Amino acid sequence: MLLAFDTASSTVTVALHDGTEVVAVATSAQGMKHGEQLAPLIEQVLAEAGAQPGDLTGIAVGVGPGPFTGLRVGLVTARTMAHVLAVPVHGVCSLDALALEAVETGAVAGPFVVASDARRKEVYLASYDARGVRLDEPVVDKPAVLATSGPVVGEGARLYPEAFPDARGPERPDAAWLARGVVAGRFTILGSEPLYLRRPDAVASVR
Repeated sequence: MLLAFDTASSTVTVALHDGTEVVAVATSAQGMKHGEQLAPLIEQVLAEAGAQPGDLTGIAVGVGPGPFTGLRVGLVTARTMAHVLAVPVHGVCSLDALALEAVETGAVAGPFVVASDARRKEVYLASYDARGVRLDEPVVDKPAVLATSGPVVGEGARLYPEAFPDARGPERPDAAWLARGVVAGRFTILGSEPLYLRRPDAVASVR
């Protein structure tokens, strides 16, 4: 069984895949409380599927790009669980999970970009072909700099319609699609290092 979760956006999403299909999914009702919500949601999906932590054969986790705090919660949890259970961690760019869902649900039919909320009035953005394969490394910048009239998947399009007028769903990563993509071999698997793309908001002062 593959446990998948993503904490790169303002909400937490968790799913469990039994090798054939997704058997349980849970998403946080409140935003910006990753540390409080991830563990209970993991317990929830395991209980819903009648599974135990020892049944897990792998952990899939979104590695961002995203805010420092949210990513840290998800990645520390993934590493800890993988170490304790002696199972592998499959790191996936969170924008790739959005792209896969958009392609598989028919939200897009040709090349497109994914833009997620980077706060500070910026977005994280990457380009994809019609199959949902990423064409470049994610970047972070002002919406006006990255503006496009083409299809844009992700929360960034809703937040900045003047820069991304052709908004498409989904808006935030869904762990169910993260799990499906890992099982089907649709993603480039990364390590468990976070994709921050910029320095954390809080940094130690230098004397």
